[in-house]
Amino acid sequence: MKLIKPFRGLRPARELAARVASPPYDVLNREEALALAKDNPYSFLHINKPEIDVDTAVSVYDKSVYAKGSDNLKRFIGEGILQQDAEESLYVYKQVMGEHEQVGLVAVASVQAYEQNLIKKHEFTRPDKEDDRVHHMDALGAQVGPVFLTYKARDEIDALIARVTRTEPEYDFVADDGTRHVFWVVDDGALSKLIESAFEKVNVLYVADGHHRSAAAQRVKHLYADRNEDHTGEESYNFFLVVLFPDDQMQILDYNRVVKDLNGMTAQEFFDALSGNFNIEEVASAALAKPRNAREFAVFLEKRWRKLSVNQTLAAKINADDPVQSLDVSIMQNAIFTPLLGIQDQRTDKRVDFVGGIRGLAELEKRVNSGEWQAAIALYPTSIESLMAIADANEVMPPKSTWFEPKLRSGLVVHLLD
Repeated sequence: MKLIKPFRGLRPARELAARVASPPYDVLNREEALALAKDNPYSFLHINKPEIDVDTAVSVYDKSVYAKGSDNLKRFIGEGILQQDAEESLYVYKQVMGEHEQVGLVAVASVQAYEQNLIKKHEFTRPDKEDDRVHHMDALGAQVGPVFLTYKARDEIDALIARVTRTEPEYDFVADDGTRHVFWVVDDGALSKLIESAFEKVNVLYVADGHHRSAAAQRVKHLYADRNEDHTGEESYNFFLVVLFPDDQMQILDYNRVVKDLNGMTAQEFFDALSGNFNIEEVASAALAKPRNAREFAVFLEKRWRKLSVNQTLAAKINADDPVQSLDVSIMQNAIFTPLLGIQDQRTDKRVDFVGGIRGLAELEKRVNSGEWQAAIALYPTSIESLMAIADANEVMPPKSTWFEPKLRSGLVVHLLD
């Protein structure tokens, strides 16, 4: 089965690309998005987070919000801010963040392949978040946020993508966070065919980030097919917008936790309990506490950092052959959260919150020192190899196990649905 194909992208006029492109919808809250788009009528946040253009008393899940997103998309098209390519194309998208560089192929992927597990998942989705993306896609008749996919790197594909990057880019700008974004249209038909052929040798793709968007695309496919008496399976709603990066270019950062309380324990009682499974060392700073290897953790409590490493007692209990249970997030859950803090389900327990590693350990200190949270736990990043092993085993990671950087910008290309 063909996993990907080109499509007619809806894209910004070249001179507007930097002003249109926005952070993805799920990394900003309503207030942050409103502030970011306040003086920018071209910001894609008007489409991707249309609640910023609706009274703040209205729920972000209200029908009027999705309708506003649809109106804003039509306005962007009507005013020529976004224009649809005349021909189906593949696109190449490069991001440069500090010394890290990643180059991906923008295409649409087969929903049928997703349903047949040729595009593999590693996370559960939350029904409310999935419903939100279904309503958003349906109201707009478009997929506006790409799903971040990865695949096992192939030299042949790398060489073909490199040929594209040696040509003149369509867009090239540096965003407010310092990340550079470069975007090419693959307008060489022969080269495009070679790239498609090379991807036919890729047997499986993996969802890295975007589980709610891919699950929603599956539901929208069936929603649209049920409405279409002449459904053939070739309509654009049978595909979803993706960017595919080789696994050896992926950058996963730590995904850390803050907790409200110690479940009735004092700090001393908490560390005494931890000492049965961890070697504990007090350190002078966050820089010294930051985990450098798997099975290392750091705890910030009472304005002090402590390094934790799994001791022999706990190591003997961990099944190294189990790709899920051997993850650091699972070790944390099974050795700290469940038995000591009484946190059974991180998805639903309001006593725990998640802090992306891009914010650094200073953010953990800030959150705890504010008094809102009592302690923080920092982890070592999950590896891309672990992610793929879990997906291959048809298993599911614990929630918030991975934080990918840099984030894909929304608005550089949109996939319109028939």
